[in-house]
Amino acid sequence: MVYSFKKQTIHDVLNLALPAVGEMTLYMMIWVLDTIMVGQYGGNIGVSSVGISSEILYTFVNIFIAVGISISITSLVARKFGAKKITEAEEYATLGLFIGTIVSFIIFLFCFIFSKNILIIAGAKNEVIKLSNIYMKIASIAIFFNMLTNLLNGILRGYGNTKTPLFISAIINIVNLTLDYLLIFGIGFFPELGVKGAAIATLIAEITGFIFASSYMLKNSKIKIKFKYIKLLNKKRLLDLIKLSIPSSMQEGAFDICKLINTFMIMHIGSISFAANQITTSIESLSFMPGWGFAIAATTLVGHKIGEKNYKKAQEYAHTCAFLGTSIMLLCGIMFLIFPNFLISLFIQTTEKEVIKLGSLCVMIASVEQPAMALSMIYGGALKGMGDTRTPFIISVISNWIIRLPLIYYVIYIAKLPVHYVWWVTAIQWGFDGLLMVKLFKIKFKRIYPNNTI
Repeated sequence: MVYSFKKQTIHDVLNLALPAVGEMTLYMMIWVLDTIMVGQYGGNIGVSSVGISSEILYTFVNIFIAVGISISITSLVARKFGAKKITEAEEYATLGLFIGTIVSFIIFLFCFIFSKNILIIAGAKNEVIKLSNIYMKIASIAIFFNMLTNLLNGILRGYGNTKTPLFISAIINIVNLTLDYLLIFGIGFFPELGVKGAAIATLIAEITGFIFASSYMLKNSKIKIKFKYIKLLNKKRLLDLIKLSIPSSMQEGAFDICKLINTFMIMHIGSISFAANQITTSIESLSFMPGWGFAIAATTLVGHKIGEKNYKKAQEYAHTCAFLGTSIMLLCGIMFLIFPNFLISLFIQTTEKEVIKLGSLCVMIASVEQPAMALSMIYGGALKGMGDTRTPFIISVISNWIIRLPLIYYVIYIAKLPVHYVWWVTAIQWGFDGLLMVKLFKIKFKRIYPNNTI
């Protein structure tokens, strides 16, 4: 399509998307680095301990904050900023931060107090549950600060600032990587803390990131937090935010809760299968960061143009984001096919040959789903920029709960197949999800803006 190759459109998209891709990648690297270093330190038991704890914690973060309230803030701020209604943008930003802080604190308390109970339900046993409980209690405090930073970054992205969140995530990673090395292995005068050291490193890194984000928001942000809006509390604005957040949270919940149940199922197969699955998940989590980055760009750019009532440009931005993001994730898929053993070996000791062999199969199969995953994320982000969080939610429910979960249950409990067959199921699920998201985006846009389609 001609609009996919307009130089100015590509420039606008890349200018916004690439910092967001970098930011998302760096945030995910916190979990990945913990997994790599703990894997080198403690083998499959260490990987399983960090893997199950991180999976649980990030499920809560993604559902309620990262893809819930934070995306809603970005969407509303983008549309109001595009329409030059700065006062309304600041009101939505303030109310979003207020609600998000309350939700974040509740999540922290729940995960901290009931960490062991949650891990037992997840199927963790023996040494894994002991190490996981230590990691999860400390990491739950870190996640609280992570969620607050995520909310602040959502405001910045709303007016098109994706470079500052990238800088903040870089700081977090530098601190986390340095302290991981020192505290996990006990370098110099630092104690050798293993899994506990990884959690402490993450906590200190997230607090540092929050301090930088808060400082920037107070001094330099174009959209300011004004606490008078909490005192005055406009119920209509609050309802707008909640109405947008709930379907978005439910969409992510449909995916993440299903994924978490799948993780619990795989935990019952054994630590080798679970470690292979978690390492593959960690590798793939980096590959779909381009999808998230271009999805954020789509939400922001489409939101701006809808606010300006420039509907054809909004659609052009959506398709350009999808083309570029899908191309990058396709390249990631090719890398998965060419270097599976190398990628798995980064996360685990070379003596863990069974984990490497099984994980390599999973990584190769994961390559198949990369383009469809990109389409799902980016067109879902474009729909959210239009203010439609309901359509992505419905698609997510169908693909995860009607396709993915029953098929994985069959693979594990009935057919009793090896864990790499689980990844064939996810490839089928993402294929359906991506194609349906593209189709419904086009239908939705044409129905709402019938005279402004391209």
